Amino acid sequence: MLFSIVTPSFGQSQWLRLCVASVADQGVELEHIVQDAGSKDGTLDWLTTDARVRAFVETDDGMYDAINRGLRRATGDVLAYLNCDEQYLPGALAAAAAYFDTHADVDVAFGYTLIVDEAGEFLCQRKTLTPLPWHTQVAHLTTLTAATFFRRRVVEAGHLFNTEYRCAGDAEWMLRLMRAGVKFGVIGCNTSVFTHTGGNLSRTQRMKEETQRIAAGAPALARRLRWLVLLHHWLRRLAGGVYFQRPFDFRIYTLASPDRRVERHVARPTFWWKW
Repeated sequence: MLFSIVTPSFGQSQWLRLCVASVADQGVELEHIVQDAGSKDGTLDWLTTDARVRAFVETDDGMYDAINRGLRRATGDVLAYLNCDEQYLPGALAAAAAYFDTHADVDVAFGYTLIVDEAGEFLCQRKTLTPLPWHTQVAHLTTLTAATFFRRRVVEAGHLFNTEYRCAGDAEWMLRLMRAGVKFGVIGCNTSVFTHTGGNLSRTQRMKEETQRIAAGAPALARRLRWLVLLHHWLRRLAGGVYFQRPFDFRIYTLASPDRRVERHVARPTFWWKW
């Protein structure tokens, strides 16, 4: 099973180095496509000669356009996109491959994501449930793209990202997949890392506006019963064990250790994401 990982890049050289390293040591057959929009921070001094990636330097119309370009170039059986400030944990792609091998009817699979700070210190663990339309529309998308893997046939069916969005394109994309009847599944283990750098798109005004745009398209009943939608989601999480965490170890690349993974022990995991 060949994996194609797409990374949109612009001016994040220090984080991109960690991202590339985390893909390169997965131990499975893969290609890592990096779509760079013409970085001026030194990224191109090393990226275009790095044998671990297929680098394409070209102007794009934002992050989702860059991802679409990479997906069109991808040759893998299973695709994913990983932003510069994200990483894969050891064995992530092997776990995804094993899941798809035993779940032939699933087109999109989600792993769990660890949230870390800029030094690579644990902040929280985000376990995943399959998303539902009403909650995604009136609240937010609960899956993280760093831990989202999908079969090639999803893209071949025309499900690329809407480039009108700059921040919430993943939520809009996921809603379209739900409407198309694409089947989701949960891998059930930690696969990915999201770094809270302080410069992430999640808390920008543009994100707020795009989230409101998605909510405005929700059925009137879903908007009126928003509190019931949220209650249902919380109960799903409770029943799914999302709020229960056990101690664990993980290994990642950090700015202080860009060439070798360092081990972190989490004695008291938490689900709570404190921004």
